[in-house]
Amino acid sequence: MGKLRLLVVLFAALCASACTTTSQVSHSGFRPPEGDYRLIVMQPDISVSLLTAGGALEFREDWTEQARANVIKALVSQQAQRGGVTKIAATREETGADATLVNDLVWLHSAVGQAIKLHKYSPARLPTKQNAFDWTLGNSAVEFGAATQFEYALFLHAEDSFSSGGRVALQMAAMIGCGFGVCVMPPGGRQAAFASLVDLKTGQVVWFNTLASGVGDIRTPDGAAKMVGSLLDRMKPGRTQKQSTKRT
Repeated sequence: MGKLRLLVVLFAALCASACTTTSQVSHSGFRPPEGDYRLIVMQPDISVSLLTAGGALEFREDWTEQARANVIKALVSQQAQRGGVTKIAATREETGADATLVNDLVWLHSAVGQAIKLHKYSPARLPTKQNAFDWTLGNSAVEFGAATQFEYALFLHAEDSFSSGGRVALQMAAMIGCGFGVCVMPPGGRQAAFASLVDLKTGQVVWFNTLASGVGDIRTPDGAAKMVGSLLDRMKPGRTQKQSTKRT
């Protein structure tokens, strides 16, 4: 009975890890862009790694370039269905703005995006932002909007990792150990992403969504399309509280 219980727990844990979970939050007055809005999608920030037997992540340039190309194609397809005037900037140069300004904006968004993840989605919440979503990219975003004549900028950050043969062997050994009452399962590769929409008239981050998944492969066109769809297809109007969805 004890071994059966352990196997049931293990199976439940594996099922949970295979889920794709998204959680979005937005400014209280936010409404998804409609009509003839002008939006630019900034060069996606993509990273794909190999998870070694020891748990280290080894960055893979070839996988990353493959994934970035697929994510860009998915963004082109996804945004074409939303209306408005949209430009997909596959590189920073394609934004058409001053290189220094673009680099500053991308760096600033990366820092603000990570801060939102830390302070809005974890126990380390800032007391002043408990019931508010008022993050901003400031004058850099406003200057960028004035220079490019776009009203909104959409940013996307994604990380994906895949278990090496050694890591898979370690997991198999852990599963065998569960049958003997010693159940310590090392995690496998994971997918994590976030996207944000910035109002370029004010610099305000008006919408933000995170994704975590134990399945999917953004190195493939289908995997990239599913990730982009999960992040961007169901943009909701603003509320002061976090909105969550869970897909299996």
